[in-house]
Amino acid sequence: MQRLIFVISYPFLWLLAILPFPLLYMISDFVYLWVYHVVGYRRKVVDQNLALAFPKLSASKRNKIRKEFYHHFCDSFLEMIKTLKMSDKQLKTRFKILNPEMLKEIEGQKKSYILLMGHYASYEWVHALHFHSITFKAYGVYKPIKNNHFDKLIRKIRGKYNTHMLPNKTVPKIMLKNKKNNTLSSYGLVADQSPRPKNAKHYVNFFNHKVPSFVGPEYLAKKLNLSVVYLKVIKIKRGRYEAELLPITYTPKRYEDFKLTDLYYDLLEKQINENPAYYLWTHKRWKHKLSGFDAEKTS
Repeated sequence: MQRLIFVISYPFLWLLAILPFPLLYMISDFVYLWVYHVVGYRRKVVDQNLALAFPKLSASKRNKIRKEFYHHFCDSFLEMIKTLKMSDKQLKTRFKILNPEMLKEIEGQKKSYILLMGHYASYEWVHALHFHSITFKAYGVYKPIKNNHFDKLIRKIRGKYNTHMLPNKTVPKIMLKNKKNNTLSSYGLVADQSPRPKNAKHYVNFFNHKVPSFVGPEYLAKKLNLSVVYLKVIKIKRGRYEAELLPITYTPKRYEDFKLTDLYYDLLEKQINENPAYYLWTHKRWKHKLSGFDAEKTS
């Protein structure tokens, strides 16, 4: 059944991938009407998230953010598919690195590093970094999807330009192996997911709510002495992005426990506040937030 679904779907995905961008965005506008007005995909979740993050905004301003988000959400999905047939020139033009010289400084530390970002703007076109003479072995950490055929396709899309896609459960093993073999590597992680409370070792203050956070990136950075870098991606306009590399630390062991995780969330929250519409509001980031009483006990 998985193969049948893939075989039926793939020709449509391929056709979308070969369309010129203007036509692709016309289709995105149609998809938006369907997803937002007809299906109402996760509207309740988005409304709840926006109310939690921006309680002081009026309902009309939150509604404006919501509509802009859904437009961006549909664009992002089609942009991911478009990656299948994008030329190098198109990607270099549409995803620009503002400070490529920082890559030389980061790699100049002569040790592997973790590249952190959030579900913000475009995290599908990050492999444009490879146009700037990266010499380290690059990994993109991702969560495999159940349909093996679509999982292979996602790895093909995200693994362009010699990026090795790394299933999330294999990350520690591969990092330890690379450390042992002195393989200088770059590990890209989108790190703002919500772990289950029973697995949470730390709660961060995210938009004035205490929420559980994954601390794996910080733990591995300290254990393996990896540099930590934040990738700030901003959306300039439809299909145009710019990214800035912001080193958090080259010496992770100097920080007290969970400080690096807090710094990452501070950067992410600041970025979201600059333009909220481009964050992924459909995922339940606050579903395990603490109540006021519990939050006080963790502070």
